[in-house]
Amino acid sequence: MNAAHSPEHQELLQRSERQAQIVRGLEACLPPHALLWNREDTTPYECDGLTAYRQRPLVVVLPETLEQVQAVLRTCHALDVPVVARGAGTGLSGGAMPHRLGVTLSLAKFNKILKIDPLARTALVQCGVRNLAISEAVARHGLYYAPDPSSQIACTIGGNVAENSGGVHCLKYGLTLHNILKIKGFTMEGEVVEFGSDALDAPGFDCLSIVIGSEGMLAIATEVTVKLIPKPQLARCIMASFDDIRKAGDAVAAVIAAGIIPAGLEMMDKPMTAAVEDYVHAGYDLTAEAILLCESDGTIEEVEEEIGRMSDVLRTHGATAIAVSRDEAERLKFWSGRKNAFPASGRISPDYMCMDSTIPRKRLADILLAIQQMEKKYQLRCANVFHAGDGNLHPLILFDANDPDQLHRCELFGAEILETSVAMGGTITGEHGVGVEKLNSMCVQFSAAENEQMFGVKRAFDAKGLLNPGKVIPTLNRCAEYGKMLVRGGQIKHPDLPRF
Repeated sequence: MNAAHSPEHQELLQRSERQAQIVRGLEACLPPHALLWNREDTTPYECDGLTAYRQRPLVVVLPETLEQVQAVLRTCHALDVPVVARGAGTGLSGGAMPHRLGVTLSLAKFNKILKIDPLARTALVQCGVRNLAISEAVARHGLYYAPDPSSQIACTIGGNVAENSGGVHCLKYGLTLHNILKIKGFTMEGEVVEFGSDALDAPGFDCLSIVIGSEGMLAIATEVTVKLIPKPQLARCIMASFDDIRKAGDAVAAVIAAGIIPAGLEMMDKPMTAAVEDYVHAGYDLTAEAILLCESDGTIEEVEEEIGRMSDVLRTHGATAIAVSRDEAERLKFWSGRKNAFPASGRISPDYMCMDSTIPRKRLADILLAIQQMEKKYQLRCANVFHAGDGNLHPLILFDANDPDQLHRCELFGAEILETSVAMGGTITGEHGVGVEKLNSMCVQFSAAENEQMFGVKRAFDAKGLLNPGKVIPTLNRCAEYGKMLVRGGQIKHPDLPRF
């Protein structure tokens, strides 16, 4: 075959022609420095925190005004160009992976806190404001923003809205959904839209709850009104050690059954404890099979009572050692290990894939023991850290992406964790989203009719299907192919995702 007529050459030609068309259209609404299309400029945008799958975008835009965002969307809509919104790129499910013939819309320059209302306990922020920056800005008022994902030092509020992010304190204070009042942004057509209100409720359908967690498939969020809460007078943390994973899992369920809702209730298994202790020296018990971090906050009297009650429950259910933070510095030290679990894992493995599923609290030990068997089956290590209080798992499968066989086994491993979670009465995601990573697993969680209902919501907001296409909702054909793979012996692969 003549090289000029090869499929590869034809694809390159198609990309080049499409790229030139898009650039011509966007040059009319963006300054030159806000429009990137050369390989060296667009390659840094080829993936988010899920690095196993990559795709270089045709064009990257970095608008600086709302008018520019609106103009970009209108231009792309007129040209039938897919648009993928991107914040800080800290997502872990490939939700910001570019479309190969589309535009990546970076919202990083929208990083201003527009208004703080300490009396109403709200803040109006642009979508590119870092999560932690909100709490830093309102600290002088004795307030803070409760959701605190582990990436809060870098992740943006727009990304938090897209994924409905949580954090170590989501058990008591809720996910992003529970801490947002209003979102303002644009549809794919460039129409200005608002969801929610400055009041505690809004008239009409609850579209705010639909948009939060929709992974950039329904609208582009540009401004967000967040709720703020008073900083507690005191916070103390228990670090409890267990010599058996089942005892630790049962202790989690027992704390909640006792009517206690801790500010945070986290669990780490022995491999994860070893990784983070070597990294941050948080004082973790390296002999324990699992440790729990249980935090109480409130008034001095409330905290003392709750710490006492939780300690009693933990001892009754097999804790071999209990340490209670003596001051704020020690409390932060206890949490430093949990907050650094992901970078600590990066120190002991070339790559890792962080899974995200939920199960009933009473099944914590069951899923951990099942994962141990999967380690043997797939010949890969797995370190576990998770929001134990609400059953949100974060197994980190360690592998080397330079070895195609290891990547394949990692995919199989992750898929089995998700399927086992569903079988135990859970779900395939808790806060990281579906993105491209869990498309196959959506076929396990939902029926064809249910997926079609989700497509119906997508079409209502984005009739052409141009916002973040190919993510979150699997097609009927994809689910059928996935079923065939399972029948053929579990050869589960993402058939159309570009890898390393």
